[in-house]
Amino acid sequence: MKVCRRVVVQGRVQGVAFRNNTQLTARSLNVDGWVRNLGNGDVEGCFEGDEQAVQTLVEWCRRGPAAARVDNLIVHEEPCCGSFSGFEIRY
Repeated sequence: MKVCRRVVVQGRVQGVAFRNNTQLTARSLNVDGWVRNLGNGDVEGCFEGDEQAVQTLVEWCRRGPAAARVDNLIVHEEPCCGSFSGFEIRY
């Protein structure tokens, strides 16, 4: 079953390769979507794919790469749109 989740990651998550590592992890899990930095220092992402793969990526976001410090993770369920093709970093 396909699911879609939008996440906002709060903490020290910019300048620590969070987006690049999210993209690598998503691609390894065959999850489509995107990730981007927000102006307030948070990172936002939208993930679509197999339920277990998306959940694994969401759980990865709870800790992030080694240099990150995740203080909070907000997760929203979203309707699947099926319009993603691969996983991209948005600027």
